[in-house]
Amino acid sequence: MKVLVYRKCSTCQKALKWLEAHEIAFEERAIVEENPTYEELKEWHAMSGFPLKKFFNTSGMLYKQMQLKDKLPTMTEDEQIKLLATDGMLVKRPFVVGDGFVLTGFKEKEWEEKLLKQWGR
Repeated sequence: MKVLVYRKCSTCQKALKWLEAHEIAFEERAIVEENPTYEELKEWHAMSGFPLKKFFNTSGMLYKQMQLKDKLPTMTEDEQIKLLATDGMLVKRPFVVGDGFVLTGFKEKEWEEKLLKQWGR
């Protein structure tokens, strides 16, 4: 399982502590230094079943500076994925990619349901 994080993000820090507390193995990836590629995002979006908007860090400064709230509705999915691939700070984090599933953000209840079941806990 891959967990894409920004170490300075308090939500990411909480998520990593949660994973360690539950002894769940994961591979950490720095989302800014190694930002998701277009191909990865396309694959993860298809696997997730989520609307693409769930992939965006809507509370981030870059999202707001780029006025994406107004621009996204007029963009195609392909354009949105290409945009997400330009900067890891646009991607919602933590971003988890597991065997057949994707999680965006850290919602403890959602993580318990998905990850604890997966790991038989």
